[in-house]
Amino acid sequence: MSGAARLIAGERVVGFDQVGENSERAASGFRGLGIGEGDCVALFLRNDVAFFEATQGALLVGAYPVPMNWHSTPDEAGYILNDCQAKALLVHRDLLPQVAPVLPAGITVLVVETPAEIERAYRADISPANPPGAHDWHAWLARQPRIDNPVQATRAAVIYTSGTTGRPKGVKRQAAAPDAPPTDAVFAYGFQEPPPFRVLMNGPMYHSAPNGYARLAVQHGADIVLQARFDAEEMLALIERHRITHMHIVPTMFVRLLRLPEAVRQRYDVSSLRFVVHGAAPCPPHVKRAMIDWWGPVINEYYGSTESGLAAWNNAEDALLKPGTVGRRLPGAEIHVFADDGTELGPGETGEIYLRCGGMPDFTYIGLEDKRAEISRGELITLGDMGWLDEDGYLFLCDRKRDMIISGGVNIYPAEIEAALLALEGIKDCAVFGIPDEEFGEAICAYLEPMPGADLQPGRIKEELAGTLSRFKIPRHIEFAEHLPREDSGKIFKRKLREPYWAEYNRGV
Repeated sequence: MSGAARLIAGERVVGFDQVGENSERAASGFRGLGIGEGDCVALFLRNDVAFFEATQGALLVGAYPVPMNWHSTPDEAGYILNDCQAKALLVHRDLLPQVAPVLPAGITVLVVETPAEIERAYRADISPANPPGAHDWHAWLARQPRIDNPVQATRAAVIYTSGTTGRPKGVKRQAAAPDAPPTDAVFAYGFQEPPPFRVLMNGPMYHSAPNGYARLAVQHGADIVLQARFDAEEMLALIERHRITHMHIVPTMFVRLLRLPEAVRQRYDVSSLRFVVHGAAPCPPHVKRAMIDWWGPVINEYYGSTESGLAAWNNAEDALLKPGTVGRRLPGAEIHVFADDGTELGPGETGEIYLRCGGMPDFTYIGLEDKRAEISRGELITLGDMGWLDEDGYLFLCDRKRDMIISGGVNIYPAEIEAALLALEGIKDCAVFGIPDEEFGEAICAYLEPMPGADLQPGRIKEELAGTLSRFKIPRHIEFAEHLPREDSGKIFKRKLREPYWAEYNRGV
């Protein structure tokens, strides 16, 4: 870790020399708890200084950090703690009620005081008492010496995929040699540029991309500013105040930024930005173009997954040349498209996408080797994405295969309908999915989150969609919700909307 770089969280400014020392103390403490090669240390934390300290501390003893989605219910949290067999758990004090009832026997609990900026942002209750036998993180750290003989092999965090059905799966990657060449993520995230780097982090690090992005930022000596909770105008203010150069964000954030009043958008100087990268979900072309018009040609995009790593990338020039693309393959990567019968498809033909990223250590799903085998085709893997390659090698996505709606024997991809809905006035966000239909098998249902004051009428929405979508793609059912259920990243919990419709059928499609 670079001693000159800083971690800025609210009013706290902590040098990475101090973070590094605390990481070495954490490693020594973990080793004293019997934690070593291949073990797991769970992190039930929002983005905070302790997240960095514990992550690096676990890696120094050959253990895997396991960041957990802190939105989890007690049942969900208990499942992950038991599934990865975590030997220690770090948890913010206000999140204790979500994990205290489900702590596995023998686990060591280290309680991190919820910092002031997070307490304010979430109106967090910081009164819960420590479980019996728990330790205060900072007091525990202070008692530990710095580690001798740290492990040199490097590991990635174990990330639990959210998925749309069933329990989440823990992606556990093999260790990489200390002298392994840098992955394509260094290029795709913009860290091949000359320093200095000043990074704004507002995506939750329990997701794989923000987690990996933050670790690369540390390795490249970046100043890192943590935004406690995403707010569009506050993000612009932080960019101006700290002269941010690099960011990783998601398309939902673009949409919220673009919906700020023009006077607010022009109030802030964002000219320091050099490399903004997004992923995690397709970005509607009109949203991408609007962001490039505003911020300039600093917008970049990657395509990949927790399992595969990054496989494709595009810059602003590509996005304007090929609207809707997620990019061309990165060096060392492979991208293939297959039909259901295993035939490899040519340019313009839609099928299931299979990937291989060169240089990425192999992985397995914890305790689910059969699930790992199910997604393989030789050295290639698929996450169920559907799409096509054009004649120039640019990849385009339709949707996830498991999210595909089959109505009357016709395949329908929700992402196309969602993009059309987001182009209409008065719609803040939306989610499209299939629900049971006695005649057609599935019918299209759209949940819409209106803009404040918008007067949305289902009939009028269907009429407007008829100008851009085929009749069979227009939702038969339109519902409205003041707030769609979301993860902290802004990603919609579509599963929570879909499940009630299918509950009595014991299936999801």
